[in-house]
Amino acid sequence: MPQAAARIPYVDLAAQHRPLKAELLAAAGRVIDSGQFILGPEVAEFETRFAALHGVAHAVGVANGTDALVLALRALGVGPGDEVITAANSFVASASCIALVGAAPVLADVRADYNLDPAAVEKAVTPRTRAIIPVHLTGRPCDMDALMDLARRKNLLVIEDAAQAVAAEYGGKKVGSFGAAGCFSLHPLKTLNALGDAGVITTGDAALAAKLRVLRNLGLATRENCSSFSGNSRLDTLQAAMLLVKLGHLEAWTEGRRRNAARYHGLLTGVPGLSVPSDSPRERAVYHTYIVMSERRDALKAFLAERGVDTAVHYPLPIHLQDAAASLGWKKGAFPEAERQASRILSLPVYPELPVESLARVAALIKEFHSA
Repeated sequence: MPQAAARIPYVDLAAQHRPLKAELLAAAGRVIDSGQFILGPEVAEFETRFAALHGVAHAVGVANGTDALVLALRALGVGPGDEVITAANSFVASASCIALVGAAPVLADVRADYNLDPAAVEKAVTPRTRAIIPVHLTGRPCDMDALMDLARRKNLLVIEDAAQAVAAEYGGKKVGSFGAAGCFSLHPLKTLNALGDAGVITTGDAALAAKLRVLRNLGLATRENCSSFSGNSRLDTLQAAMLLVKLGHLEAWTEGRRRNAARYHGLLTGVPGLSVPSDSPRERAVYHTYIVMSERRDALKAFLAERGVDTAVHYPLPIHLQDAAASLGWKKGAFPEAERQASRILSLPVYPELPVESLARVAALIKEFHSA
């Protein structure tokens, strides 16, 4: 039995929050003292700062990242009779949001960077196609030049699923600023994270932002007038206050993730049977996840777990093979690259508080496994 060693968690939210606890409690106290718990001033301040961070005119805080996608689709008029193309290898919300507005999810395969293959997207376009949802998976931006060019040629909407990609850049431009709308999750495991669920939508369109503010608030144009039936997806004032505290640390955390990714890259490049990610010259990835691919993924995961290293798989079952997608008609083999990746991908700890010696131990164990 391998000698016991200190466990290396996949994530460590306590390590992030420990030095911020007093600041977070003070922010919560200010909200409690104000009594403005619903759409209080912290929400508007957070929206302003988040919009500025992503180089857009408007940001609209909502309850979670899935609602961000659903509300963006609704506000843009996507619904029954429409088709929307997205990635086969993403989290299920990238497709379920399409179904939830009554449109048909259409999947496309991905490239080696885990992001949508623009050529596959173009092949999937039909006369019913209304929009593309590119997913900036792992915090690495999609090839937005090619996708925006395709959207212009085919007269399609682009709604960016940037759930994992706060502050990521493509060609010097922040994600969430390319399409008609950008949709972000601020779930506790994201790189900018609430203390619970939260989300935000970015846009450069003032009319769209105004419509989104109505849709997130039960369709209320005023307190007395409901202009359209909608749900309740308001960003809580308490969560906005927490996020305002964390925004001040986001750049340092992002650079910490990028440094850890660079360390892994230096230590693991060239290991037989293993592939590692790296930024292209036009990208600034934020490494929400650091994903390697191993020909013996399941055995490697077990090997690391036995030696105290926690890992994860994002995601083991592509969307088209989920039970919920059975009615869409795709079978195994429909998206070969997404399926190949799903059997090989492994997410390593990459959080900014990860000690250098712990990262080195993870890399050494991976090398040990692949040398056996």
